[in-house]
Amino acid sequence: MPALHLMALVSLVSTVFARQWAAHPPQQQHRHWAQICSGNPTNKIRGCDRYGCGHFGAGRNNGKGKHVGVDVICADGATVYAPFSGQLSGPIRFFHNGNAIDDGVQIKGSDYCVKLVCIHPIRYQGQIQRGQQLGRMLPMQKVFPGIISHIHVENCDRSDPTHLLTPVVPPFPHQDTRWATLCSGNPTNEIRGCDKYGCGYYGAPRRNGKGKHTGVDVICADGATVYAPFTGELSGPIKFFHNGNAIDDGVQIRGTGLCVKLLCIHPIRYNGRIFKGQILGKMLPMQRVFPGITSHIHVENCDRSDPTRDLERGKGQRV
Repeated sequence: MPALHLMALVSLVSTVFARQWAAHPPQQQHRHWAQICSGNPTNKIRGCDRYGCGHFGAGRNNGKGKHVGVDVICADGATVYAPFSGQLSGPIRFFHNGNAIDDGVQIKGSDYCVKLVCIHPIRYQGQIQRGQQLGRMLPMQKVFPGIISHIHVENCDRSDPTHLLTPVVPPFPHQDTRWATLCSGNPTNEIRGCDKYGCGYYGAPRRNGKGKHTGVDVICADGATVYAPFTGELSGPIKFFHNGNAIDDGVQIRGTGLCVKLLCIHPIRYNGRIFKGQILGKMLPMQRVFPGITSHIHVENCDRSDPTRDLERGKGQRV
């Protein structure tokens, strides 16, 4: 290929790439919202029932109007999570009649603004993080018996949110062994270094050199939100210290080919199914027990093998 033609081709490719970069900068690419309702990890949208259909643009008011949101399936009473990080504002009264589901909240983030309706939020104001517990689903069956219970999800500009509602979920979850971020504020699962109480890496000396650390200490500030590293079944409680101190709590997660104990945390619950990246609980006040230590979650594989590789492989993969 003549040099001039090659230079022209390179210039054309660069121009196209630059335009795509401007239209879809890196922070906007492949961005999907987190799971909104417990029990619906893929944010499945309501189909059609005798009350209507849940997709964007579905007929409303006997065909005189259109649905300006999307209905995400959610069982009455289920836990609701924030789809992205942002600022809360509300309440939002969708029906304006005070019925059992006339409640909701708005979340405004750096890139998105959405209204979640037919839920009761924990609070109406303040900052919330992606995946953090937002509230609970209200009793829709009391108002519309036989309907497919759902959260009404409406972008503030009334654009279609459907493409944002599909999380990146692998077709065979057991094939994705990357762990998610465990602690808010530590997206890379950074491991505790050394302090006056010891070191956090796997195999570090314990009991004055007579033992070895059979887990890994993932840095986590006291009170921080803790997330599930992978999908699995919960079991607990786990008492590591057996003395009832302020951090003597934890839980086990057993997934396909994976089993881990997360200690020095207080889980929301000790049993049941949990999904990767879903809020698991909160970090306990380690500073009360070990003043000056680098606060951390003790992460221990059930077979006491080294979890370091899984923690590093999953850096930043919270959902």
